[in-house]
Amino acid sequence: MDPAYTIRPAHPDELHLLPGIELAAGKLFEQAGWDNVMALEDVTSEDAFHDYFNAGRLWVAAGPDDQPVGFAAVSIVDEHAHLDEIDVHPDHGRRGIGAALVEHVCAWARETGWPAVSLTTERDLPWNAPFYARHAFVILAPEQWTAGIRAIVAEEIERGLFFESRVVMIRKL
Repeated sequence: MDPAYTIRPAHPDELHLLPGIELAAGKLFEQAGWDNVMALEDVTSEDAFHDYFNAGRLWVAAGPDDQPVGFAAVSIVDEHAHLDEIDVHPDHGRRGIGAALVEHVCAWARETGWPAVSLTTERDLPWNAPFYARHAFVILAPEQWTAGIRAIVAEEIERGLFFESRVVMIRKL
């Protein structure tokens, strides 16, 4: 990661900035031809970010001015960590920030005793499944999904995501 950036726990007074980062990052999907506008506009609420913060599972990538330019939010699903959301503002892309956030989450999960980190993502977009595969995540076949993962997939479908183009991935720690 560019040394001008740091990964740190989120501060409560900056949680209101995170939906804007998520929305800006979502524009990359539009540029890639993704036409699921409903899913692109469905950002995480500030209340949800407060929940992640209160649970101690929300980190930001801060720029040289210590303002958030990216974040990672994690939940616990079926006895492992689950990366619910990771975004980097496109103005700060291509600097290794996303990779640093992923590695930070995996290090936290390992240190706190979770045996794996899972996530759901787009199969073919270069900054989705191929990116995670480069970071030791593997695709889980549907028959390997736990009840909690099945619930996440069902909720994503309900929100309008097309699961034909998505995968569940996991990284054993």
